[in-house]
Amino acid sequence: MGSVSLKIGDGTARFKRATICSSALNILMLFSVVTTNLFALYAFTSSPKDGQIHSLIHNHKNISLISEHVSLILKEIDSSQKKLAKMEKELLGYQSIDLSRPNIASELKLFLQHHQLPLGKDSRTGITEMVASVGHSCEKSADLLTQYMTYKLSGPCPDDWSLAQKLILRGCEPLPRRRCFAKSVPKVGLQSFPVSLWKPVSDKIVTWSGLGCKNLSCLISKKLSRECVGCFDLDNPNENQRYIKARGKNDFLIDDVLALGSGGIRIGFDIGGGSGTFAARMAERNVTVITNTLNVDAPYSEFIAARGLFPLYLSLDHRFPFYDNVFDLVHASSGLDVGGQPEKLEFLMFDFDRILRAGGLFWLDNFYCANDEKKSALTRLIERFGYKKLKWVVGEKGETGKSEVYLSAVLQKPVRVS
Repeated sequence: MGSVSLKIGDGTARFKRATICSSALNILMLFSVVTTNLFALYAFTSSPKDGQIHSLIHNHKNISLISEHVSLILKEIDSSQKKLAKMEKELLGYQSIDLSRPNIASELKLFLQHHQLPLGKDSRTGITEMVASVGHSCEKSADLLTQYMTYKLSGPCPDDWSLAQKLILRGCEPLPRRRCFAKSVPKVGLQSFPVSLWKPVSDKIVTWSGLGCKNLSCLISKKLSRECVGCFDLDNPNENQRYIKARGKNDFLIDDVLALGSGGIRIGFDIGGGSGTFAARMAERNVTVITNTLNVDAPYSEFIAARGLFPLYLSLDHRFPFYDNVFDLVHASSGLDVGGQPEKLEFLMFDFDRILRAGGLFWLDNFYCANDEKKSALTRLIERFGYKKLKWVVGEKGETGKSEVYLSAVLQKPVRVS
């Protein structure tokens, strides 16, 4: 029948012409395709018989019934998802503060607005707008927050620090910034450092609004907490001899603890430091200590600052505003107690561990154990971190007329390899 040659390189590819057999095969395939299409066309266009119609109607009813059931199931799923979202919102506090509600302060609305960067996207951080920071639990205290944010622009701020602290203790932290001038209190009679560490503080340099006591004599006569019994009386031996003279086996001396520090102790963080005596003793040894405090029933922050020390006004619900592995020492006492909530204490301990450097010391100072169960739970939690026990003393005190159990320990953070 002949052939066609195609030159490829140095060789030749040859294609034979179609034979009679191959042509017949192609015709047969074409006939099969046409026949199949004709049968399909007939099936779609022919009228069904009565039995078939009944079957189709029955199937259609079944399909409709199934569709109704599916729709009901989808509605139930949607309803359940909305209920779960509502429950989650109630548990977590909020998703976003609803600024459309009536009586929301205009200053709060302005503060929470997203502000676009004037030059567009920042090449270093990748952000395109500035977002205001405000605690998620503020949604639960929206009325108090609106009261806090209601003031005269560029005028004097209301004398409402106690309102601010109430919001903080409810988890509304951080608070929004305000555009008003805080009340100024003349700080007359401040002493120079280091004389200021042990010099009595004047009543006149303290803000007494919102407090039960209106002078230091009133505070001295009160037991404000387990760590602050007469702690505002700097002339009292019980206060000015703390950490340098032991009153019991649970009292560790500062010099003994500092000698345990690997690589030296230079900066520390004190939780629930009372009137700042721990920081004062450390300052005498050239160790800088930040004291975490709130003004619960007493002007702790102002008193500590008057001694020339660094008060940090922050609740224990807030993540510590420090970078990782920066402190040589973390000191905590019964102020570490967070209402008997084990999960809350666990989060707090992990944050302590985060800011403490490897080889640094965690000093647990006279932590009150209400019962053996609480002591055991705290012990198990501490052991999870793998700290080395340099000192560990469980002792009893009977100062209140009944025996109470206290735990004191000095623990060293290990080096962890990821």
